[in-house]
Order: sequence, then structure tokens, then C-alpha cells
Amino acid sequence: MISHKLAVEILNIALSSGADFAEIYHEEKKSQSISVENGRIENIGHSNSVGVGLRILKNNECYFGSLDGENKKDLIKLASSLAAALKGERILEVKSFKNVHYKKRLLTDEPIYNVDIDKKINLVKEGVEAIMNYDSRLVRTIGSFTSSKKKITIFNSREQKINRDEQRGSLTFMSIASDGKSFEQAFVSRNTQENYSFYEKLDVKKLAIDNVAKIAIQNLLAKECPAGRMPVVIGNGWGGVLFHEACGHALESTSVAKKQSVFADKKGQQIASSIVTAYDDGTIPGVWGSIDIDDDGHPGQKKELIKNGILTEYMIDDYNGRRMNEIGNGSTRRENYRYAPTSRMTNTYIANGESTPEEIIKATKLGLYTVGFLGGQVNPQTGEFNFGCSEAYIIRDGKICEPVKGASLIGTCQEIMQNIDMVGNDLDLGAGMCGSQSGSVPVCVGQPTLRIKEITVGGRGGKLE
Repeated sequence: MISHKLAVEILNIALSSGADFAEIYHEEKKSQSISVENGRIENIGHSNSVGVGLRILKNNECYFGSLDGENKKDLIKLASSLAAALKGERILEVKSFKNVHYKKRLLTDEPIYNVDIDKKINLVKEGVEAIMNYDSRLVRTIGSFTSSKKKITIFNSREQKINRDEQRGSLTFMSIASDGKSFEQAFVSRNTQENYSFYEKLDVKKLAIDNVAKIAIQNLLAKECPAGRMPVVIGNGWGGVLFHEACGHALESTSVAKKQSVFADKKGQQIASSIVTAYDDGTIPGVWGSIDIDDDGHPGQKKELIKNGILTEYMIDDYNGRRMNEIGNGSTRRENYRYAPTSRMTNTYIANGESTPEEIIKATKLGLYTVGFLGGQVNPQTGEFNFGCSEAYIIRDGKICEPVKGASLIGTCQEIMQNIDMVGNDLDLGAGMCGSQSGSVPVCVGQPTLRIKEITVGGRGGKLE
């Protein structure tokens, strides 16, 4: 713990050479991990960490350092080292702090971390055994459960003190299927900031079989996906990762402020089909990507990024906002004390439209239907992307038909956003982790079922017929 007196001393050392902002980020974290492979407990781990990140700003310059622990001498040394990067005279002095008050949406009765470990082990084993018993071709199955709780305190030169508590739980299953010649895999995760009751309500066997066992075997037997230009229908929930990666990062001030985004200086312009509206919403209670307050001291907000195809807002942190002449809007995040914060997504999704999923499929004569994505590559400066599909099917005469594997979507975010011609009414969210300049942070992606009228599909199955 860092006292008010010590925080004042450290910040004033950091401000001594002319910085116009300084910040101390103190974090205490406890975490627990459980891993079960093929029915056998492989690992039970516990870790505790304490550390501090220190940041100073001067106009558009940023200097950051971190240290493990909270030793006073080390903090003074770090603050002095950062101050040495500037050569000016003091312009700010910190004397005291006031607590920042905010609406708390993420409080729980008891952190998942504190729940009896045997409950978590049995939960993981139940899912792993369900997968193993489904088909002998599922040769390797891994289940895991991680839980953590954090206590975060931020002191800054605005004389603000921000106290924040976080708690999280994550359940994951993965399985590899093999016929002796080839391998396919599938995975599923369920993540929350709610109480453990979130997991007690899950049908774990059904979750594991439907999303892992069946899909891994299905992909093992499936034919290679055809290639070419075609309509693509993307399912709800996890399908939103395409929007998240291809467009979401390009709407963060991390890239926008430096003109390294294809959407820089496009506010007020049409960047998507007129039937597309999209949000980044950090205010949804208990949801994986939600935040009560960000690292700049701004409360979590619901931001309308795109309205009827028009770009209306970026996700902004205070530092990058300097270049844009804007202040942060509840988007400043980091993985932990080892990272300087920057603008990041929370729960980012395309809003509901007017079509039903059935109408979208029925209106597609020949094309591809995909419900999830593997990893991919995106260039925010050009908008170019390439994403592999984890589960895909051919649409024929308005019906979902045979499964295919090896499908990938290739294009630019400008192209797909303008080519969305049907949006469903079945919005859902999928929870995961997002990596960027400030580390890996929890996010949700989401969308209703939607159709891209034409996009390039990669595959080794020849021409779609």
C-alpha cells in the first residue's frame, strides 16, 4: 500500500522537471489457475503480485516505468529517473488528494477467487469428461479455470485518488480431434465478473459437447472450403470479433491521434452501410469487458461509434486526446502495472437491425455461413485483414448445408462495413482477451447475425458451385 504522504512525495519528484501530468498506478493481485488434461489434474497454481507503474506527460511526450513491489527507495529512484527525461522547470505541485466517486456496477457478494477450489475442479472435470466420452477421435482435451481479484489505487497530479476493485472468472475447454492423418481443434470459453452462481447456472456438459466435441469432429470430417467472391453471413455473438479487429482498433485514439488509422479525420463521414450502428459500451453490469471507471478517472461510458453508417465518436484516452483536442471517454485501460495505459475497447458491438436470422439465410442463394473466427491479421493503417473461420457452412438455396473447413475472409474494413446489406435482430456478445499496446485486457465482441453481400473467401476447395 502507498500512503498519501508517500504518493505526494513521489509525484512531486516526478513533476520536478516540468511534466504537466504525473500518475502512480498501484496494483495488488491474487490469482488461481486450474488445468485438467484428459481427465487428470495437470496443474493448480496460485500467484500473488504487487507492483507500481509511474507515468509522466509533457505535451505529447510520455515517459513510463514500472517496478515489482512498492519499496520507497525504488519508487524515489524510478520517479527521479523519469523526471530526468525532461529538462524544464516545475510547473505543478501536488499537495493532497480527493477520492473520485463513481457508480459501481461490478460489485459481487464474494469474488470467484474465494470460492472453494474443489467446486472449480469438479466443474472443469465435468466438461472434460463430457468431451472425452463423445468420440474416441478426440485425442487431447484440456479444461481450465482461472480466477483473480485485484485492488487498484491510482494517484495523479490532478490531486485525484481512484480506488478500484476487480474480480474475474474464466472457464475454457479445448479439444483436438485426429483421424491419424490430420488434426482439427475447437474451443469455448465462458468469462464473467459476476458471482460464481454464473457458472452454477451453466449446463457445462452441453456447453462442452456442442461447442467443442461436435465442432472438432465436424471439422475433421468436413471438406475444404471453396474460394472466391461470394456473400457471407456471419453469426451473432463471437462473429463480432471481425468488427472488433478489423474496425474497432482503427477507432481507438491510440492509432487515430497519430493518423495511423484508416478512419483518422473521418468523424461525420459515412464509413459503413446506412443500416449499421455500432457501440462500445463499458456500462453493462457484470459483463466481461465492462469497467466502473477507467485509468484516467473517467467513468465507464456507452459510446455510439457509428450511427446509421456515419462515424460519430472515437474511443479516446486523455494522453492521445491531446493531439485530437479531446478528453478521454471511459476508454483508458491497461493489463497491469507493467504497462502504460492507452485507449482500448470494452464491450464493442454492432447493434440490432430489422431482419431475423432466418430471413437473412433464406435471402442468400449461394454463399458462406460462419459463426466464429480463429486468429487473423489486421493493418489499422490500411484496413486490410485476413481471418480464419473456426466453424463454417455452405448456404445453398437459402438453407445452411454442408460444413467446410479452412475458410478465411480477406478484405478491408472499409469494404465489409460498406457491403453489409442485412442486419439481424439477435444481438449477442462473446467474451475474450484483446492484446494491444497496453497489454491484454478483457473485452466483449458482439453483433447480431448479418450479411456481407460480397467478400473474398479463401479456401482450398476450388470454386463454389
